[in-house]
Amino acid sequence: FFKLDGGAMFGVVPKSIWQGSNPADENNMCTWAMRCLLIEEGNRLILIDTGIGDKQSDKFFSHYYLHGEDSLEKSLSTKGFHPNDITDVFLTHLHFDHCGGAISASKSDPAQWKLSFPNAKYWSNANHWQWATEPNRRERASFLAENILPIKESGHLYFVEDHPGALPFAIRYMDGHTDKQMLPLIPMGDSTLVFAADLIPSLGHLPVPFVMGYDTRPLLTMEEKEKFLLEAVKENYILFFEHDPRHECCSLQMTEKGVRSRQTFSLTELIGR
Repeated sequence: FFKLDGGAMFGVVPKSIWQGSNPADENNMCTWAMRCLLIEEGNRLILIDTGIGDKQSDKFFSHYYLHGEDSLEKSLSTKGFHPNDITDVFLTHLHFDHCGGAISASKSDPAQWKLSFPNAKYWSNANHWQWATEPNRRERASFLAENILPIKESGHLYFVEDHPGALPFAIRYMDGHTDKQMLPLIPMGDSTLVFAADLIPSLGHLPVPFVMGYDTRPLLTMEEKEKFLLEAVKENYILFFEHDPRHECCSLQMTEKGVRSRQTFSLTELIGR
């Protein structure tokens, strides 16, 4: 878990509206998850996003108040896996809280970076890669070279458009939050699980106007979200929330206020159905 400013996470929506679902501390900071998803498919282990990692400076981390006992490596271990077992790392986008864990500091030389998952292919797309490596002024602080450039330097960088069909899920591109963010649509039996990333970071962001202040094109985010949620209701998609501190998944329904949650549940509960 980490903390981000509540106003930044909800944009122009007043605190009096969002604080009920996401209470803020005395500094107006709200707790958020950095929830990753592991897909086991045949002999492949596909990891979607990697969290913030642990290689940044104490000063950097002091802005984000990391807390809790969970870590990506611990979570993998509880399932009997090691970072070396990961075959693919799919990065929805390259902001530090989504890709920081993809690269680690060398224990022998902290100034040297190494792949956290040395046997994996790292998946991005060419447009977003260029966007991240030639960052605009608004996003420059979110695209950290040490999180990104070592992937290409290692020879492990792959662009999804160059390898159609290489991943066992469809990909939906979204441009409102950042250019060419990728949302995986993962088949699960008769259902489709959507890793909602930063299009819909939490249950509290389901209303179309609830758009983050971090988004580069907020009006486009609203258009993308509205269109996608209508599709999700029609197709009975299940949303998987990357940043919601309490809710992992939800089903959807149409209400007089628009698309809203029908039921929330954990991924474990979903798999057990």
